[in-house]
Amino acid sequence: MARQSESDSFMEMFGRFGRDLKVPNVDVEAILARHRKNLEALEKSARAGAAGTSSLLSRQREMLQDTLREIADMAQSYRASGNPQELMAKQTEFARKSFEAALKNAGEVAELARKSGAESIDILRARIKEAMEEVRAGYGEK
Repeated sequence: MARQSESDSFMEMFGRFGRDLKVPNVDVEAILARHRKNLEALEKSARAGAAGTSSLLSRQREMLQDTLREIADMAQSYRASGNPQELMAKQTEFARKSFEAALKNAGEVAELARKSGAESIDILRARIKEAMEEVRAGYGEK
């Protein structure tokens, strides 16, 4: 027999408990619906965070590949030249380009991480706001 996920079995157990109590003026289905929305918001937030992490890792892999390609190109150019001044100029230029690329890449990685975190938090913030409005509307009905 296939086992349901923990959240589904808990939600169903809670629903049965509420219906079995037969407490007047308690809308068990509405309570379950609110909890489902919360769990859905958490799941959506987690998916957004995972997607952000995936794109961040993908971009970091691209950055590493670019760096390794530049190092290989630099190594090839070292063999072509025998002049020490030219070699020193190439090393200096490579160090400058590497430093600039590292700064640019670090900024890009930080921005990707910020966007991913902000998207995930915005999903939760929207659900909290919606839940608060539901609570206020519930008090207004009584």
